[in-house]
Amino acid sequence: MFYFQSMFQQVYNGITGSTVLPAVQQVAEAILLLAALFAVYEAYAKGGDARALALAGVRYLIMGLLISQYPNVFKNVNNAFASVAQAIAPTDVWTNFRDQVQSYLSANTGDGAWWNWIVGGVAGTFSLILQAVAVIVFPISYAIFSFFYSMYGAVLYVCGPLVLGLYPALGVGQLARTYMVNLLVWNAWGVIYAIISQLLTIMSANSLANIFTAQNIGGAFQGASQMLLISLASILLSIMILLIPFLARRIVSGDVGSTMFAVAGIAATAVRMAVAGWAGMQNVAAGAMREGGGGESGGASAGTVGTADGSSRPPTPPAEGVGSGAMVASSDAAPAGPAAPAGNAGGLGAGGAVVVSGAV
Repeated sequence: MFYFQSMFQQVYNGITGSTVLPAVQQVAEAILLLAALFAVYEAYAKGGDARALALAGVRYLIMGLLISQYPNVFKNVNNAFASVAQAIAPTDVWTNFRDQVQSYLSANTGDGAWWNWIVGGVAGTFSLILQAVAVIVFPISYAIFSFFYSMYGAVLYVCGPLVLGLYPALGVGQLARTYMVNLLVWNAWGVIYAIISQLLTIMSANSLANIFTAQNIGGAFQGASQMLLISLASILLSIMILLIPFLARRIVSGDVGSTMFAVAGIAATAVRMAVAGWAGMQNVAAGAMREGGGGESGGASAGTVGTADGSSRPPTPPAEGVGSGAMVASSDAAPAGPAAPAGNAGGLGAGGAVVVSGAV
């Protein structure tokens, strides 16, 4: 029995042992009795139609037996689909893969490896992200699938007696047809799960040992590292298991063509998200490298100011009384001498001063 099926068995036993299901059965039996009395009255109003009375009696008798034995009937139907799934795939690939990943990370990384990003910089951050994908994404996806399988089955299990009680009066109407379709869809989850498990087994993607030996996942991702292979396999398995409800719904409804388009659309969305995440990580790494290089070069030139003779000195604050648009440099307090000749424009006369104006 698969993990999600064992989880539903716990839900089934809890509902069967509580007072919820007996109360629903009593309501369904009351509805069935009222509908049977109305059928007898209708046969009598038609002049004592014996045929209509016999058909109504047989129909309501069968439904009454089904409602009284409803827990066993529902369990037998679910067990029949579960047996088909077990015959297709005797091994639970998802559960085994989860346990293998957990054992691998416990043996090869340890608890301290989760803090590699502190001392490892960008490389440690990438390693941490890959480990988080392998450890978190897949178990959460599997837990979500198992939870919704149990919840979906619990709703169908509790509402079933009411549908059976109304069936003889309403016939094969929208209510009964919708319930039967949902019951088939829910039971088909296990069959599709088994088919995908068998597919992964054929592709040798059912164990980490096979993936590491071949250094690929079903022929894809050749030459990737072990941690990268674990992360990619976890993502693929998560997408597969989350697609099972959509596949079951469309297969039971006979809408196989749109199923393929839905799968292609979801796969394309996953690829775009992966590419966007990778680009974002590269931008973060590039920004960190720029900040590390810019701090050193900027610090070397920020503290000194070059002069005409090639020496350097600290920057001099502007003199008091001078506006923000000019800077005055004077050699002493002597009055200005005669103007320097044109050939000696770069020099200073004795006791002279030069005024340099412009934006600082």
